[in-house]
Amino acid sequence: MAQDAGWGGWGGGGWAPPKPGVIPLGPLKLGDIFNGAFSTLGRYWKQLLAVGATLYGGALVLVGVAVAVAYGAVSDHLDRLFALEDGESAPAGDVVPVVVAFGVIVLLGILAMVLASAVVYAAVPAVLQDAVLGRPTTFSAVWRRAWARTPAVIGTLLLVGLITMVPMVLAVGALTAGIIAAVATDGGGSAVALIVVGAVCFLAFVPLVLWLWVRLALAPATAVFENQGPMASLRRSALLVRGDWWRIFGIMLLASVIASTVGYIIQLPFNLLGMFTGALGTTTVDEHTHPAAIITALGGYLVLAALGQLVGQLVVAVFPPLVTGLLYVDRRIRTENLAPVLAEAASVPPPDRP
Repeated sequence: MAQDAGWGGWGGGGWAPPKPGVIPLGPLKLGDIFNGAFSTLGRYWKQLLAVGATLYGGALVLVGVAVAVAYGAVSDHLDRLFALEDGESAPAGDVVPVVVAFGVIVLLGILAMVLASAVVYAAVPAVLQDAVLGRPTTFSAVWRRAWARTPAVIGTLLLVGLITMVPMVLAVGALTAGIIAAVATDGGGSAVALIVVGAVCFLAFVPLVLWLWVRLALAPATAVFENQGPMASLRRSALLVRGDWWRIFGIMLLASVIASTVGYIIQLPFNLLGMFTGALGTTTVDEHTHPAAIITALGGYLVLAALGQLVGQLVVAVFPPLVTGLLYVDRRIRTENLAPVLAEAASVPPPDRP
């Protein structure tokens, strides 16, 4: 079998007579990319959603446990803070532990979501490696492949975030500096000019952020498809995007809009039902009610809102990377003649993966 070294390993779910892949093995049009993404969701939804639910559900449970532990540790401090009379200042001995506990929960939640997102980002290309060839796969095969590439994906995502953050920080800093300088003056035309200069600097940096975001957008997929490290993935993404920036930008923007809209629609009934149960639970709540009783009364709303957020997050987290992964395949077909390699690989059994 002609093996394309840049594509990575093939298969992973065992050999079966090949079915048609989710995309035609040629340059992809807009409809081919979105049909391929939806077809992948249709064929491999169990594997994708199982990975996503395991990671995001685990992150949600971890944060919930952290909240329970933190509340148990600072409940006495909270009781004293809620018992303060109007105009009475809160003692630092009660405020500091509550702030520290809240900070630990936020930090733990961020780390859990970063890890979950990275594994999902790695799982999507792992599924696409089989979906493009029309091969079956299993949850365990996707999990092993995704977990093995998670460190590289985390490094890639962090580098992309840092690179795009620098011009954004400069943009916000320029706008903020203009506003502060305008406030420091006596007003008049000079103040307006300073604000305008800050706004122009802000608007000048925004296109640079978008340009970098699109230019590096294929890096997470490259880290999985080609087993590349973070820096090599960034360079590879920039090379593949070259000459097709506007098309990739438009397709990615459309994918994000679709995912956000579907995610919102999914969350809406959960939120409405949660608000209804929350309203019923808080009918007996007044200003003297203990904080624990308030949390218990809102338990139905919190559970339903978290469940809706989880289901919506699965769609938002999976669909755009699917589109990005197919854009990666499309760019390699267009620039590196990958189609014959894919066609040959689809017709023979895949090698065993470790």
